[in-house]
Amino acid sequence: MIRPFAAIIAISFAAPAFAEGDAAAGEKTFNQCKSCHMIVADDGTEVVKGGRTGPNLYGVIGRVAGSSDFRYGDDIVAAGEAGLVWDETNLAEYAADPRSFLRTYLDDSKAKSRMAFKLRKGGADVAAYLASVGPQG
Repeated sequence: MIRPFAAIIAISFAAPAFAEGDAAAGEKTFNQCKSCHMIVADDGTEVVKGGRTGPNLYGVIGRVAGSSDFRYGDDIVAAGEAGLVWDETNLAEYAADPRSFLRTYLDDSKAKSRMAFKLRKGGADVAAYLASVGPQG
């Protein structure tokens, strides 16, 4: 009887843990992002005024990578063509280290990202915030 119980415990520790982000905390953390990114709804409503160096992040969750009206680098477009659709998990991973994320996703040691900034903390929170201000939010 002890073995099935031990197996259940072992399986529960082996399962990956996904922490959900905090949208309220992500709104504050997004202040680091708005020097390059804005959030403007499709109807032109400005959610967050920001820079134009990076793409508009309205509706990024659920969007194919490299597919919006922005001049992306070749590797992010290739990732989108290979099937990368942004969700909260992979967007947080990308924001933490864009170049490493693309190199892993594309299995290409020379892949690079035009986004040089690395969001060391709060990536899951920012992704949750972006999901909350998007069209489905």
